[in-house]
Amino acid sequence: MSVPGATVASVTKFHAIHTERLILRPLRQDDRADVVRIQSDPATNQFNPDPPDAEQAGKQFEYWLSHWEEHGYGYFAVVEAATGELVGVGGVQSKEMHDEKLLNLYYRFRAESWGKGYATEMASAAVEWAEREIPERPVVISVALINKPSRRVAEKLGFTPYLEEDYHGLRSTHYRR
Repeated sequence: MSVPGATVASVTKFHAIHTERLILRPLRQDDRADVVRIQSDPATNQFNPDPPDAEQAGKQFEYWLSHWEEHGYGYFAVVEAATGELVGVGGVQSKEMHDEKLLNLYYRFRAESWGKGYATEMASAAVEWAEREIPERPVVISVALINKPSRRVAEKLGFTPYLEEDYHGLRSTHYRR
């Protein structure tokens, strides 16, 4: 699925992806407070059986920054282009599952940003980038069965279920193209 007008730099010189309404850029240290707030917000964790508190979310953030340093890509700061406001986190990150090297597609948005199609817009651009820049690693989306909104996003992107199992404490479906 193509994102009209999306532009991307190479993995080693990644700067940002611009979509119609969003800027997807590398996380930076000054994003910490916004990202921790999003990650630890109970509203954004309604399908998470073990939601992170602020301390755990801070550790996630540090891990995500180290992934960028090691790999040259990772989860993005999702910025609303019109306002410059950080509205979410998402993108792809390296993952090994069932002895296969994959890219995990992830996203989490502030509750105030829900219903605008940002998850699909960001995910579409991230998948397009990953399939072009790291084609040897398939992109997967792991979604709890009870998380119908995220399952709809996976299906809109053309992903289909390939495995169902208990994953991070919930019965989940793994999707791929």
